[in-house]
Amino acid sequence: MSGIFYSMNMEAFRLVKDIASPQLNLIMHYLGMSYLIVLPAVALYLYYRKDRNVVSLIVAFVLLYVIGDTIKLIVKEPRPCNVADLSWINQIGCENTYSFPSNHATVLTGIAAFTNKYKYIRALYIIWLLLVLFGRVYLGLHYLTDVIAGVIISLVVVAFIWPFRKNINGIVIKVVNKILPWAIPKSWK
Repeated sequence: MSGIFYSMNMEAFRLVKDIASPQLNLIMHYLGMSYLIVLPAVALYLYYRKDRNVVSLIVAFVLLYVIGDTIKLIVKEPRPCNVADLSWINQIGCENTYSFPSNHATVLTGIAAFTNKYKYIRALYIIWLLLVLFGRVYLGLHYLTDVIAGVIISLVVVAFIWPFRKNINGIVIKVVNKILPWAIPKSWK
């Protein structure tokens, strides 16, 4: 890791170490897991609002996850909580998977674009997202640069998907309608 990135990562770990507490550890841990509730809730909200973009949201989610995991398998950077020289950082719930890029950042950042028609949902989502991303560094699961890289990857991928979302929606809806016609609202057919 080059000098400026190393310094930035170490400074981030020092800052979070200064505010660490057992209560905040628990909050950050559960926030990190909350995507299991938040993402389906966002998708269901769009579906029940009959927003066809729920389809491209799901496609984006899968694509972002695959891209993030593929990069992890290529780079193979150990999580900071598994690095012996970093035994001083906050280490809560360390995993033996790879660190770069943060899949939370890669997957969750791009999903915000699909909430842009819903002002309050978008605001809540972005606040939640920032807390989750902070938590990845706070818990010692990612370097700050892992999170920043995940955000950048996500924004680039969604910038490519966004202009084609109507086409993606149409193609996927036609396929799903043939397999599970009951799952497609009549207004989408």
